[in-house]
Amino acid sequence: MSIKELKERHGAAEAAVNALKERLRHKRQLLLDTDMAGYSRAQGRAAVSFSSTDLVCCRTLQGHTGKVYSVDWTPEKNRIVSASQDGRLIVWNALTSQKTHAIKLPCAWVMTCASGPSGQYIASGGLDSACSIFDLNAQVDKDGNLPVARTLSGHKGYVSSCQYVPDEETHLITGSGDQTCVLWDITTGQRLSVFGGEFPSGHTADVLSISINSSDPKVFVSGSCDATARLWDMRIASRAVRTYHDHAADVNAVKFFPDGKRFGTGSDDGTCRLFDLRTGHQLQAYSQEPYDGGDAPLVTSIAFSASGRLLFAAYSNGDCYVWDTLVAQVVLNLGTLQNTHEGRISSLSLSSDGSALCTGSSDKNLKIWAFGGHRRVI
Repeated sequence: MSIKELKERHGAAEAAVNALKERLRHKRQLLLDTDMAGYSRAQGRAAVSFSSTDLVCCRTLQGHTGKVYSVDWTPEKNRIVSASQDGRLIVWNALTSQKTHAIKLPCAWVMTCASGPSGQYIASGGLDSACSIFDLNAQVDKDGNLPVARTLSGHKGYVSSCQYVPDEETHLITGSGDQTCVLWDITTGQRLSVFGGEFPSGHTADVLSISINSSDPKVFVSGSCDATARLWDMRIASRAVRTYHDHAADVNAVKFFPDGKRFGTGSDDGTCRLFDLRTGHQLQAYSQEPYDGGDAPLVTSIAFSASGRLLFAAYSNGDCYVWDTLVAQVVLNLGTLQNTHEGRISSLSLSSDGSALCTGSSDKNLKIWAFGGHRRVI
């Protein structure tokens, strides 16, 4: 068989697969007679009343000299860790705005950071294809730098995301440009499980984001450049439990809903979506028409409020919408407030008690947004 004939057969097979996917998507849509917003409105539910005085910028954290790529609020509600293009991790006291640690990274091209359950250890990863672990209680070296406590090496592509397994200081999951996620034993530096890769149910493009279910820490979800989100169970190595195909572009952000039964996504297609773990169906899409009629801004990061009633979504144009998840309506845009960032918001993180939101931006700053009065419970 000639190369030309092989290419023709491959093209025909690809067209057939795409046609079957479209038929499947159409069939699934026919089964969905309504979405969450439609049902909520039918039940008389209205959007939560929310104003600029209910979520205010109470602090601006300045100290990075490059774009802030990632922020993570430690389990201690007064400490935040941030990673920046300046090649440093900074640990902040959120109450005083002071820096408690400024860590020079072995690779300046950092993309992600995460705090361990105790707050003593932090992790970071980037274009060096490794995940570096730091012990904040360790002694600095002769140059005043905090040494790397452990390096997790094994990925064949950049490390885009990392997260400690809840309540387990010795286990961490990373997502990578090599299309895989890996569960690590930090004590030994060994890979315990690889999710995806050459296996058929794995991602077919770079993994961009991960989120572990705090209600069931053996389950996590990943988002990828292949426009899918995939559900994984650590007890079932390599094979994805379910794949979610509803997005039309890269899935930049994934986050579990507080109850652990659903998860949210944010994508380059300009939408956020909410999925149900039990049925595998999309419950709701969150999108708005672009102001100028052009392409919708990309979603860069998402976070849920403590109850899940609010979805915070950061966009590439500097907006940060606060969505009412029940009725799919924007109740506030942090990007229009007086003390907002002057650049794109790249990362969001909520405090452990749900009382404040931290945003990191390309303007090199972090901002802390505090909920006022009764809004603390949302």
